[in-house]
Amino acid sequence: MKFRLFDIENWQEIGATLSRNKTRTFLTAFGIFWGTAMLAMLWGGAQGLEGMMRRNFEGFATNMGAAFPSTTTMSYRGFNKGMSWSMIDADLDYLRRSCPFLDLSTGMYTTGASIKYDTKSSTSRAIGVDADYFKIQLPVVSAGRVINESDVSLSRKVIDLGANVAADLFEGQDPIGKYVEVNGIYFMVVGVVSQKSDVSMGGRLDDAVVVPLSTMRQAFNTGDDIGSLIYTAKAGYTPKQIEPYLWRAVQSNHPLNPEDRNCMWIMDVSEQFSMVDKVFLGINLLALFVGIGTLLAGVIGIGNIMWIIVKERTKEIGIRRAIGAKPRDIILQVLSESMVLTAVAGLLGICFAAAALHVADMLTYDPLMGSAHFELSISRAIVIAITFLVLGTAAGVIPALKAMRIKPIEALNDK
Repeated sequence: MKFRLFDIENWQEIGATLSRNKTRTFLTAFGIFWGTAMLAMLWGGAQGLEGMMRRNFEGFATNMGAAFPSTTTMSYRGFNKGMSWSMIDADLDYLRRSCPFLDLSTGMYTTGASIKYDTKSSTSRAIGVDADYFKIQLPVVSAGRVINESDVSLSRKVIDLGANVAADLFEGQDPIGKYVEVNGIYFMVVGVVSQKSDVSMGGRLDDAVVVPLSTMRQAFNTGDDIGSLIYTAKAGYTPKQIEPYLWRAVQSNHPLNPEDRNCMWIMDVSEQFSMVDKVFLGINLLALFVGIGTLLAGVIGIGNIMWIIVKERTKEIGIRRAIGAKPRDIILQVLSESMVLTAVAGLLGICFAAAALHVADMLTYDPLMGSAHFELSISRAIVIAITFLVLGTAAGVIPALKAMRIKPIEALNDK
């Protein structure tokens, strides 16, 4: 008796063999089902958790650095330690001219602000920035536009209101084109912005107002002070590579001891993102390890049931051998039973996992941030399917080889 793949009788026999002991077959199939589902859910779930974490940084440049002046801790050229100093325009100009790795950059001067419109008022922070600010920290623009290069170069008296400030002052009215008073100076509202990311520089954008740094200088008489500095590195470089140029810039314009590295605090955001990447790499590896371990437990169950089935069918296999079945036919028969059980249970496990991940994605959907991507991609589903088919087939190899070695005369005498 030859085993033919498209012979309906062979498949009927496979079904009959697996249904002889329904409880045993169900429990074995459930092991494969659950192992496959666990692997898929852990893999897709780890991706979703990473997506939720990364949503907290949405709109925030991952290759960003920032520098904040602090008090000196070493004396230098007659200046005692403990001296305060401020970053100025010349520092930023020097950095822009000298550093070939610099991409975007802006000063960020922050001051308290009393904001009025009509009879309403609000207390907030006014931030003076260059146009690159909104390229480094991408906002959600709910109305109007953000400050641009033209506003900065012409020192226009324009302002972007944080969403919460706009809500306090205008209570549902359209603020675009209207004038608000900030510390006694009138600015025209050109935009309403809010912050995507949970990460912020100098507080949340929703609770602040933003004006051109050049306008702030003139309106509030801040001189050439730029407060602090934020910047990004060009593609292929890191903020760390910009730091030597930054130190040279401030030391050329301020009496700072070259050995005093505590007089300025430098933050490299890319290092934080690198740590996050490593954490999620570990989570993905752990998810794969646990999932594959669970799947292997189910595959071992497949091997056990096929071994028992072969043992129970010793006489039957002997008769087959006696009437002309070749060893290859016996092997294919046993392997096909193993593959059918694995394929059906495994595909059901993948479908269950995909549905569960879809529900998780719907529950974690954010209207502003979008999906966290709790999902099982087609490529991952194919990898999992191939994995359980290979393992399930391999689990049937030893029982199949045992069946092949059964001698007809010994099988017929088996009790």
